Order: sequence, then C-alpha cells, then structure tokens
Amino acid sequence: MNERIYMSSPDVGELEEQYVVAAIRSGWIAPLGPDVDAFERELAERVGVDHAVALSSGTAALHLGLLGLGVKRGDVVLTSTMTFAATANAIVYAGASPHFIDCDPESGNMDPSLLRRALEQFAQDGVKPTAIVPVDLLGKTVDYTTILAIAAEYGVPVLCDAAESLGATHRGEAAGSFGHASIVSFNGNKIMTTSGGGTLLTNDESLAKHTRYLATQARQPVVHYEHTDIGYNYRLSNLLAALGRAQLSRLDAMISRRRSIRDRYRDLFARVDGVEVFGGEDDSEDNVWLTSILVDASGTGWIPSELTAALATENIESRPLWKPMHLQPVFQDASATVNGSAERLFETGMTLPSGSALSDDQIEHVLATIRDFVETAR
Repeated sequence: MNERIYMSSPDVGELEEQYVVAAIRSGWIAPLGPDVDAFERELAERVGVDHAVALSSGTAALHLGLLGLGVKRGDVVLTSTMTFAATANAIVYAGASPHFIDCDPESGNMDPSLLRRALEQFAQDGVKPTAIVPVDLLGKTVDYTTILAIAAEYGVPVLCDAAESLGATHRGEAAGSFGHASIVSFNGNKIMTTSGGGTLLTNDESLAKHTRYLATQARQPVVHYEHTDIGYNYRLSNLLAALGRAQLSRLDAMISRRRSIRDRYRDLFARVDGVEVFGGEDDSEDNVWLTSILVDASGTGWIPSELTAALATENIESRPLWKPMHLQPVFQDASATVNGSAERLFETGMTLPSGSALSDDQIEHVLATIRDFVETAR
C-alpha cells in the first residue's frame, strides 16, 4: 500500500529539532519558562497586539476568552455554524448556549446580514447576547469590518476564532488582531503547530492578566496554595513553546508552499466543468490553510464522495467541509439563524491534501489520481 498522504500533516524539520533540544538542555522542562515568554512576545509582535497568552489549546483560549468577557451560565453567545465543534463546545464550557449563524455561500464565513437579523430578533425578545464568536474558515478571515460594526451597534463584544487563519489578513490587518480578543490554534494539522496548543491575543491588559491567572489554576500570589476562584490547567509547556518559536519563524514560507499547492489545484480544476475552488477567486489575504472544492454534480456527473473514494484507494486523505453545528446531534436543541448555505456547502464541498510538508511527488500523485478519476467519470 502507498504511504498515507494526509491533508495537513505537521511540517517540522531540523530547525524545530534545534529549538526543542535547546529547551531540553536549558533544564526548562516543566510548564512555562523562557521559551513561553519569548513565544508570546514574538507572536504578539507578529500579529500586532500588546498581549499573547500561550495556552494548551485553541479550545482553552476560547474558553478563557469567553470567561474573561463575562460569559456565564444562562447567557447566549452567537457563533458561526460552519466551524469545528471546539468553537461551540467552549461556549458550553462557559455555561452559555450557542446560537448559530449561517454563512455567506462564497466564503463559508459568518453572514453579516444574518448576524444583524439575529441581533434584531434577540433585541425584540429582550435578550442581549453576551458575546459574538465569528470563525475564520479554512484560512480566510470573516468580514471583520462589517461584523465588528454590527457588534458595536448592539454593544456586544467580539471574541474572534482565528484558529485556522494565523498569517492571513483582513484589509491589511493581521488575523488575530481583531475584536476584544482573538484566539489561534497550534493543533497538529494547523498551518503551524506546537503539537497541541493555542494562544489568546488581545490589547486588553486586564483580560490577558485574568487569562494567565485562570490558566494556572487561579492560584493566589501567596506562599501557600490559596484559591478564591475555579482555575484551569491550561498553560502551554516550555518545550512546545520552543517548537512554536521555530514554526513561527517559518510561517511565511509554509504559507507560500500551501499557496503553490492551491495554485496547482486551481489550474487542474479550471479544466473540469462543475468544480470550483472554494473561497472565491480572491484569496490574496488568506493563509491558504486548506484547499477545498465545491462540486456541482449536474456539471461533473459525479459527487464529492465518489472522488473521496477514489482518493482513498490510493491512501490519500480527504474529507467533506465541516458539518454545520446546527445539524450536529449534540446541538439539535440549539437555536439558529440559517439560510441553508452551510448545509449546501457540507453537501457539495470536500477538502484536499494541502499541507506544506507535502513533497512534489506526493502532490503530483494526488493530482494524477484526481485527473484519472475525472477522465474515467467523464
């Protein structure tokens, strides 16, 4: 059997090894240490914010960010339906209920007009949501200009889920710099990784301090162990921060590699009726984390699952776009403002191998497999 070709495997090499070995030799093996401090400084500088708090996951960053915004049991938080479950799970961790907002069909990101409709309805019902959590999908930022303006109009703070978009920009401003705070993820399949990890990014010093406090078990600054709040074991380890520092220094090169892979997919599918690269033609500000396609079966004569099966025979990983949260069994009782766009994207979309670690031979094998499938189907 051919070696497995993954959608987005970690891209690590000698530089990452050097950083991690140096951290080990420094003796800073326990959580926190000089590499955590340096990683936070470097990441904040890259994004253009005053504070970065390195945490064990993007989910942890969402959870603490929501708590820092005052989200509590019984509250309502508006969020994208087209996202990974972690976004909605963090809202539930904070004791709140998610209300899902459908997407713009071109980008898959939160539809500002539907956000406004939901806020209008909540206002009529006498309910004020505690926060809005828009999600940057597959490396393309939401329309922050419009969404932040709507949120300000209704007086609702915004926590931006930029887990998938580090390195992207919106109108020249870096993903991770928007809203009252933003979070990024360094999970193993993200554009850069610390194996597991995430960060809360903000210009709000008090929020950053509160996040650090809660993330270290809410320990009071006294000699003995004293606690007046429920805390969490959410800090990033020094070893993983060292890995992150090496990855951050290579981020632009990894984005460039992913862009070259997307360009090859775009060139291939330009000659296939009924297929378009998801996200629209303008991806100049995206970090091109993952490349997905939309399939119109009336033009192709085949559906995404058939291409997925053909790729699987060659041990090539692919998958549908996110199943919308409002369709997930666990959230079947949640409220939502929908127009059907996310459901259509789930039915017609699929994601292809996109990682910067893919070799030229591997990506050529993927492309050849797709070409053979298309020819056979035709």
